[in-house]
Amino acid sequence: MDEQTEELRDLFVETTGAEEVTEDQAEDRGDLADTVAAEDAEARIRELVERMRERYAFESGLDDDALVRVVTRFYAGDGDAEIADALGTDEATVFRARMDLHLVRESDREAPLPMDELRELIVEDVPLAERAERLDADLDTVEHYSQVIAADRRSTRANGRFTDEFAELLTDADLRDSHAADARESGLAEAAEDIETNTQL
Repeated sequence: MDEQTEELRDLFVETTGAEEVTEDQAEDRGDLADTVAAEDAEARIRELVERMRERYAFESGLDDDALVRVVTRFYAGDGDAEIADALGTDEATVFRARMDLHLVRESDREAPLPMDELRELIVEDVPLAERAERLDADLDTVEHYSQVIAADRRSTRANGRFTDEFAELLTDADLRDSHAADARESGLAEAAEDIETNTQL
């Protein structure tokens, strides 16, 4: 403790009569699982899903119960096949549900076509068939990755709010920080590209 810090501490003690200036910073930050009961976390996730449904046009066709399970299993590390088995549906439906909920994996962005170019075409509101033609790619493939980009754009416009809240409820601090950093990094890059494209227009 340097001299200035000591002086401030002494002043604090004299003024308040308290010996401890701050709580022990070495204490664990804890996990939300310690303070939020499982049923409470599920109720809060359901509220988020309902808010998203009001704001966005969901395409998966799954009801809110199923979407809550998609969220919880996604953060538990399940793949689309495992989630589909648990819900009694197919992987394509799970994928659309994840996009509805802004739950994009890094692997979703690993495309066999130039994502930057596809993003520009989406920003320019180029129809799907023309996107496929310009990229010389299969229509289904272009549609698939267009959904990924659209989900990223919606998440960016919401400042990652929904995925951050899901993560706070369902992951530990380390995973939460990593997820938020990855999402923001991808979102910021995409937002910059959108701005650049709009400026050129």
